[in-house]
Amino acid sequence: MELNLPTPVLHIEHLDFHFPTHSVFQGFNQQFGPGITWLRGANGAGKTTLLKLAGGALLPARGAIRLNDVDSGFMPLAYRAQTFYCGGDAPALPWLQVHEFLDLHLALYPGSDQALLNDELSAFSLLQTLQQSITALSLGQHKKLQLALALALPVRLLLIDEPFNGLDAAAMAHLRARLADAARLARQCIVLTSHLAPDVPLADTVEI
Repeated sequence: MELNLPTPVLHIEHLDFHFPTHSVFQGFNQQFGPGITWLRGANGAGKTTLLKLAGGALLPARGAIRLNDVDSGFMPLAYRAQTFYCGGDAPALPWLQVHEFLDLHLALYPGSDQALLNDELSAFSLLQTLQQSITALSLGQHKKLQLALALALPVRLLLIDEPFNGLDAAAMAHLRARLADAARLARQCIVLTSHLAPDVPLADTVEI
C-alpha cells in the first residue's frame, strides 16, 4: 500500500532531442499531473518520442525529466523503478518464454503483486500463453501482454502509446474500465497517445 506519497507530477524542462536527420524538440517544457493526459499531435510531431524520453528508452540531448523530485538523469534506477513505458512492440528478448518475461518485470519493480498480474493476464486471455515463447505471440497478444504489465505494476508514471490499436472489443472495454478507476487516477500520472478520442476520464489534453 502506498502511504503519504505526493501526487505524481512529471516535469519536462528545456528538453532538446534530435535524430541524425532532424530535430524533434528544442527547449520543450511541459508538466503532467495525476490522472490521464491525452497527448495529441500530427504524425511525426514527436508523441512516441516524448513517451520514450519520459520512459528512459531515449536520452535527451539537453534538459531535465523528473517525476516529482526524482531526476531521470541523476537517479535513473530510482526513476525507472517508478515508470513503465508501454509501446506495444514485440519485446527484444526472443529467447524468453512469456512467464520468464513477466517474472523479469516483477523482479525489476519492487512491490509487484503476482496475483494482480494474473488477474490482468486472465482478463486479456493470456494465461494459456505463459509457457509459450515470446516469438509465438501474435502482435495483438504482445500488445495485451504489455498492457497487463502496465495495469499491474506499482508505478507512479504510466506511459502508453496508442493503447487501443489492435485490441478486440472485450479487451478495449477492460482497459477503459481499469484506466477509469478513481484510485488509479489519484496515484498515477498516465500519459497516453491515441489518434481517436480515448473515451476515458481525462485530467488534461496536451497538443504537441
